Amino acid sequence: MPVFPLGAHVDDGGARFAVASTSADAVEVCLVDDVDEGPNGPLTERRIELTEQTFGVWHGHVPGVRPGQRYGYRVHGPYHPWDGVRANPAKILVDPYAKQITGRVTDLGAARGWCDDPMTGPPSPVDSLGHVPLSVVTAPRTGPPGPRPGVPWSETVIAEVHVRGYTMRHPDVPPQQRGSYLGLAHPAVIAHLQRIGVTSVELLPVAAIVDEPPLLDRGAPNYWGYSTLGFMAPHAGYASVPGAELTEFAAMVEALHAAGIEVILDMVPNHTCEGGVAGTTLCYRGLDARAYYSLTPDGHDADITGCGNTLDSGSPTVIRLVCDALRYWVTAFGVDGFRIDLASVLGRPRSGPFDPHAPLLTAITVDPVLSTTKLIAEPWDATAEGYRVGGFGVAWSEWNGRYRDAVRDFWRGHGRIGELASRITGSSDIYALSRRRPWASINFVTAHDGFTLRDLVSYERKHNEANGEESRDGSEDNRSQNFGVEGESASPVIRARRLATARAMLATLLLSTGTPMLLGGDERWRTQGGNNNAYCLDDETTWIDWSACAGTPEQLTDFIARVAALRRSHPGLRRDRFFTDTDATWWHPSGRRMTDQDWHEPHAHTVGLLTRDRLLLMHGAAAAVACTLPTEGAFRPVLDTSTDDGRPVSTRPFPGGATITLPPHSLVLLRRPVSA
Repeated sequence: MPVFPLGAHVDDGGARFAVASTSADAVEVCLVDDVDEGPNGPLTERRIELTEQTFGVWHGHVPGVRPGQRYGYRVHGPYHPWDGVRANPAKILVDPYAKQITGRVTDLGAARGWCDDPMTGPPSPVDSLGHVPLSVVTAPRTGPPGPRPGVPWSETVIAEVHVRGYTMRHPDVPPQQRGSYLGLAHPAVIAHLQRIGVTSVELLPVAAIVDEPPLLDRGAPNYWGYSTLGFMAPHAGYASVPGAELTEFAAMVEALHAAGIEVILDMVPNHTCEGGVAGTTLCYRGLDARAYYSLTPDGHDADITGCGNTLDSGSPTVIRLVCDALRYWVTAFGVDGFRIDLASVLGRPRSGPFDPHAPLLTAITVDPVLSTTKLIAEPWDATAEGYRVGGFGVAWSEWNGRYRDAVRDFWRGHGRIGELASRITGSSDIYALSRRRPWASINFVTAHDGFTLRDLVSYERKHNEANGEESRDGSEDNRSQNFGVEGESASPVIRARRLATARAMLATLLLSTGTPMLLGGDERWRTQGGNNNAYCLDDETTWIDWSACAGTPEQLTDFIARVAALRRSHPGLRRDRFFTDTDATWWHPSGRRMTDQDWHEPHAHTVGLLTRDRLLLMHGAAAAVACTLPTEGAFRPVLDTSTDDGRPVSTRPFPGGATITLPPHSLVLLRRPVSA
C-alpha cells in the first residue's frame, strides 16, 4: 500500500490529494469556488490532473490550496455498466476520505450517471457540479482529544439517541442550538441523561448523510441517517452554525466526557447513499464501483442490505476505508466506540456466507486503536442467512434481538418462561460458548427501528401511512399489545394498565444481567402514533416533547432514575459473570423451586429469580396471582412496578414463607436484609 495518506492534506505550500481508483484512465481534482454573485450563485471550477499513480492511488500536490477549499474528483475511463465500470467525468465526486462535506443533492437527474437505462443506456452528459455535495479541505486536528471516560462494560447503561430529535423541542436549549451537536451538549440535557443513569449515548448516524434516490424522488428526508455519503465527515445538518460541524461535534464529545458519559457512534459501513445501479453517482460508484461494491456478474449491485447496494467487505479498498474512518473518529474526537449497522454484512465478503473471522471484522478487532473501544454489532442483515445473533467474535457485543422478543412476549402473556429466564440472566446459551461475558448481550426492548415503548403497549398493528409507502414498510412482527383499544385511549383503566406494563418492561431491562439499552424518549412517554418505521419523518412524530414538567413523562423519568440507581448501588444487579447453579435458584409462585416440568408449562406467566441477597418476581398475566416466598430469612420490598414511581406501598419486611399478591403485569424486587 502507498505510504502517503488518502484524502486531502494541507502543508505549508498547498495540499496533497490522493484518491483510489483502479479502473480509471485519468483522475482530475477539481477546485471549486463561488463567482462574484455569492455563495448561492454560479460556481467556478479549476481542474488539475493527478499525474502520479501508485498502486491504484492517484495523487499529486496542488500549490496554494488552504483549508476551506471545496473540491471534488472527475474520473475518466471506461463506461461499461454490464461490467460494473461507470467512469463518467461529467459527474463531480466526493472524496471518500473527506473530513468535511458541504451541500446536498438538488437535482436527482444531474446526480445520475446514466441516460435512458442504467445498464444499457449511455453515460449522462449533464454536469453535476452545483447540484451535488462537495468535499472541503480541512486543517489537521490540533492535539489529541482528552481522556475517555472508560466506563467498564459491567457498569454501562446505554441510551440510543438521535442528535436532532432529542433536543428539537427542549425548552432549556437555546432555539438556535436545538437539534444540533451543541443542543445535545447542553447542561440541561446532560443532567437529564445523568438523572436516568445513562453512562453512554449511542448516537444514530452522524457521518455525512445524503438522502437516497427513492427519498429524493418524493422529497422526503432520511431522518434516521442510515444513508452515508462520507464516513469521516460529521453531518453538517447537525451544526447550529453552518460549516461549524467539526468544532461543534468535538465540543459535544468533550462536554459529554466531562460528565462521565461515553459517545458511541452508529456507523453504516455496509452500504452507501448511492442506491442501486439506477441510483446516483456521487462518489464510490463513479470512482471505482468494482472496488467498493459487491456486484453480480452482470454488473448489478448484490443487495443484501435492503438499501440498493452493498459495500464489499472483502475488498482491500473497503477494508482500508472502514478502518481508517473508525480510527479517525477515535483519534481526532475521542469517540468511545461504535455500533455497526447490519454488521453481519461485514462478515460476508462479496455477499457470500458469513464468517466471523472475515477480513474486515478481523481488521477492526486487531486494530491497536479500535480494539480499545466498545464494539457493538447489529448481528443481522436483510437476508435470512445474515441473522447471526451470537455469531460474532469475542471482541464484539451484540444487539440481542432474542432478548427483545422474549421480554415483549412475556409481558403480553405469550412465550415460554424458559426463554425469558435465559435472556434476563445474560443469555449464556448464546454468549458463553464463545467465552464472552454477560455484557456481550446488549439488552433492549425498544430501539429506533420499531415501536416506541408507549406504542408497544398501545398498538397491535403498525400505522405507517405518513411514510408515503402505503404502509408496506416496517415490520409485521411487533409482539405488542393494545389492552383492547388500538391507539390512544381516554380510559383511565387502560392507561394505567399500559403504564404498569411499560414500567415492568423497563425494570426488567435495567435489572437483567447484560448491558441495558434504553431508547431515548421512552422515558418521556413518547409516541409515534403507531408508526414503527419513522425513518423519513423529521417532525413532531419523531421529536421528543419535553414540555410536560409533571404527569406521566415526569413520573416515568423518576421511575427509570430509581431503577437505574438500584442497579448502580447493588453489584449483583450488574454481574460480569454468568450465573451458576449455586448462584441462583428459579422460584415457583407456589413456594418451591422450579422443576423441569414447570419450564414446559404453556400457561406459566410467573417466575422468580432467587439469589443470596434478593428475590426478583415477574408476573406477566392480566390477572393477579398469589406468590409464596421462600421460608429462609425475610424479604424487604425495594421496587414495585405497580406504583407510579416504583416505590413499594410498604417497605416492611415480609417474613419467610409469607404469601404476597402480585398485581397484573408487575415486577417486584425484594432484598434479603443482613439479618431477618
